[in-house]
Amino acid sequence: MARLLLDELSVSIGGAPIVEELTLAVEPGQVVGLVGPNGSGKTTALRCVYRALRPAGGAVRIDGQDLAAMPLRDSARLVAALTQEGRADLDFTVEEVVGLGRAPHLRGNQPLSARERELCRQAMARMEVLHLAGRGVLSLSGGERQRVLVARALVQEPRVLVLDEPTNHLDLHHQIRLLSMLRHAGPGVLVTLHDLNLAASACDRLAVLSHGALVACGPPADVLTSRLLREVFGVEASVVPHPLTGVPQVLYDLGTATTMEGNPA
Repeated sequence: MARLLLDELSVSIGGAPIVEELTLAVEPGQVVGLVGPNGSGKTTALRCVYRALRPAGGAVRIDGQDLAAMPLRDSARLVAALTQEGRADLDFTVEEVVGLGRAPHLRGNQPLSARERELCRQAMARMEVLHLAGRGVLSLSGGERQRVLVARALVQEPRVLVLDEPTNHLDLHHQIRLLSMLRHAGPGVLVTLHDLNLAASACDRLAVLSHGALVACGPPADVLTSRLLREVFGVEASVVPHPLTGVPQVLYDLGTATTMEGNPA
């Protein structure tokens, strides 16, 4: 496995700063949740990790190596990503889509080996889509398609796994199953999540972004406080320990929502 480092990462789009000098490490086997309000820079930071964006400053490093200096095929062997833009325009079968996760490891039209076919089968079973192997992806529901794309990322055998809102479209059972799987996936995981309670349960550390800057980072119990929720998310909430696990859980009062400037909505 490998250590991911966002090293003083800065991104500007149209002259406007989106991410400013973000430094964040993901250790091997660790799950780090990137959380924050809409527009705080979470997805932009992730796009730099899987090289859809080139940072204006700083670097993304894996075990000290600058990803931007690597051939794309080499970096694709190290980093697998599930993006919010992930979609299928052609009606490949589920089995074919999952098999595309092996593309960085193959040359030309080289067929999958027996080991790789078994790897695909295991990933589909893990994400509960093995029974859909022969179905066209365009016939699937949004949640089924999301699970197929996660299976494709796992088949890539990455050393770092990057997931942008992976629970989108998933029902409660599959949200919990996916996040539980991430804790035992092996590689370091950097994931964005909107649900703070799921993030607290799934992540070893939470990194909070606000206006492109890192404002808090640490174990969920240290990061999730009423004050932070008020100042960063503009909500009044209580934070209590889960009765079984002790993991912090956020309890909201819908009658006390505020604007981001702190005034009543």
